[in-house]
Amino acid sequence: MSRHAEVGRASSTADFLISPVAGIPLSRRVVYTTMMLVWRLSLGTVFIAALAALAWLDQHASHPGTYLFPLALALSVAASGELLGLFAAREIRPVAWIVNGGNLLIVASNLGPLLFLGSGGRSSDPLGTFGWPAAALALALLAAFASEMGRYTGPGRVTETLAAAMLAFAYVGLLLTFVVQLRLVDGGRVGVAALLSLVIVVKMCDTGAYTVGRLIGRHKMAPVLSPKKTVEGAIGGLTFACFGSWATLQWMAPAISHASRLPAQAWGWLAYGLLIGGAGMLGDLAESLLKRDLGRKDSSTWMPGFGGVLDVLDSILLAAPVAYLCWAFGLV
Repeated sequence: MSRHAEVGRASSTADFLISPVAGIPLSRRVVYTTMMLVWRLSLGTVFIAALAALAWLDQHASHPGTYLFPLALALSVAASGELLGLFAAREIRPVAWIVNGGNLLIVASNLGPLLFLGSGGRSSDPLGTFGWPAAALALALLAAFASEMGRYTGPGRVTETLAAAMLAFAYVGLLLTFVVQLRLVDGGRVGVAALLSLVIVVKMCDTGAYTVGRLIGRHKMAPVLSPKKTVEGAIGGLTFACFGSWATLQWMAPAISHASRLPAQAWGWLAYGLLIGGAGMLGDLAESLLKRDLGRKDSSTWMPGFGGVLDVLDSILLAAPVAYLCWAFGLV
């Protein structure tokens, strides 16, 4: 073999062993990806086990949300605090107790209809399912305006601060409302299945996108906004999401709910996987947009490999309205 042929073969081998994304040897990428995946799956397993235990207790409770609703309230406070921390990186400082209290009120207001339940389950609720969170959102915004009026000293950043407070109310409180309402779908009879389907499909998409993107990702999906996300990762994520949708809707949900509307037809779980997976990826990019604009890598650092509460919830928050509409209109 000629010297040029040997050099060419060596070059070809090197090209195969070198990451097409970051110039890191493929063997090292596989080891690193495997270690990170094991860590994320281990921590994720703990979270899912805790959620599954709460879901089981909630499924057998006398009232929907007995065990899961306190978790939603705690998440609203934690996510609000992290969002305030992100804003503070750019010296945007809404009144913290207004934001925390407003989001707590918006999420808590989902229990409003229960106050008007009469005998036989009949309701005289004057606001309806989403009327309570809408009213709570309006009151929170009113409180934000009042707080800025009280500390106003002259022209400055009031509009920016109010906009940040309103974003916090919508992003955390309003979107968490759809998560809560999923638990109450069909009077709560299929609510646990609906809620778990959202979490499982979204997190399967996250896992698939991370694993496939790290291993074979070549084409950047959003190079400025999130440089590590790739088209190959997105395709892998949607594939995992569809598998999660099939497993959840065809097997887990019927076993949990014992409802005649389940299992879903093939087109139903396929559409659900693509819609929820796609919305979850948009949710991930939405938080990336906020973090990049505010100059932060993670919303918090208390969960290595995951970030903070917002880093875990980001994809769930934007996928929740889509999941709710799918269940409400009978797609699944």
